[in-house]
Amino acid sequence: MVRTDERPQNPSREGCERPEATGVRARFTDLLEPLFDVVRPVINAGFDGYNEKFGVAFGMSIGTDIDIGPVNRLDLIAEYYPVIDRDDAVHAAENSFAFGIKAAVFPLFFWLPASYHTPPAAVSAIFAGLLTKVGVYALIRVFTLIFTRGQEDYHLILIVAGLTMLTGVLGAVAQNDFRRLLSFHIVSQIGYMIMGLGLFTTLALAGSILHIVHNIFAKTNLFLVSGVVYRLRGTYDLPSLGGLYRVFPFLSILFLISAFSLAGMPPLSGFWSKLLLIKAGLESEAYGLVVVALIVSLFTLFSMTKIWNQVFWKKSPKAFVYHPISWSLFLLPLVILAVLIVSFVLAAEPYVILMTRAAHQLLNPAEYIHSVLGETP
Repeated sequence: MVRTDERPQNPSREGCERPEATGVRARFTDLLEPLFDVVRPVINAGFDGYNEKFGVAFGMSIGTDIDIGPVNRLDLIAEYYPVIDRDDAVHAAENSFAFGIKAAVFPLFFWLPASYHTPPAAVSAIFAGLLTKVGVYALIRVFTLIFTRGQEDYHLILIVAGLTMLTGVLGAVAQNDFRRLLSFHIVSQIGYMIMGLGLFTTLALAGSILHIVHNIFAKTNLFLVSGVVYRLRGTYDLPSLGGLYRVFPFLSILFLISAFSLAGMPPLSGFWSKLLLIKAGLESEAYGLVVVALIVSLFTLFSMTKIWNQVFWKKSPKAFVYHPISWSLFLLPLVILAVLIVSFVLAAEPYVILMTRAAHQLLNPAEYIHSVLGETP
């Protein structure tokens, strides 16, 4: 591939000025300005060798108003696609490091279990449903659009996927705090999403995309249930809870729907995404990873059963005064998400067809590249 020492120009950006930052964002920008005085030369240093790859990854992972160049993925593709070495495995790993932290894959997940249980439950639910999925989406985009190599180079991703599943679920089993347990399960479920990328087939990527959608519904609902439990009983400590099934059976049923879906129980949403991934793993002869995925599902079911027994089924260890809440306000989002999970029972085939089409476009990105660059490089 012919390399150039000059950054290609994006004509669509000529004459465009970045608006002035105000308020909290301005203060945040001023705070980070000394850092970017050091980082900016790396990002803008001709994008040669390591600096080129690190700069693209860093630029795509930071979204501030500091003038470090474009951070929009389409702009980056249009501007840097001609100079990126898409066969460089070392730089592909470097470029995916930031997204690996964002996605909380092994061994970069250290920040997630230590943070997701600390904000209010509604904020934790948004984080659990969306933030790590952005990192997974970025990894899928990078390895299907920029660093497009053969399937034989994706064995490392398969190993990372298996270790992410195992470490996440084992950490969850050891927890006695409602939200910390769910936080470790976020890590575990990320492993399934990365598994599809490592297998790198249409069926596997369809399973990954479907698992992302399913996990947004199920994980968000579980965190919201934990928040309702906290409003009722004033604690997230599992041994201190109990007896909620007898008093609030409808809340208990909503929890079971999301919990069984997360564990992959048929015919809920988690079953269909895991079925696609397991089938793709068998077709690719990744038998070890398939065994790990099945074992992790059993441990997931075990930990969900632990929550059910500790929070809903057993008798309360001591008398509690239930705090009054607005049931219409708290239950409405739970019911909506539960209905979306159950919708997979009635519309599994349309979901699978849609995700398969999306996976096919990921593996054949010529149309997407043409729409961005105006031509296929």
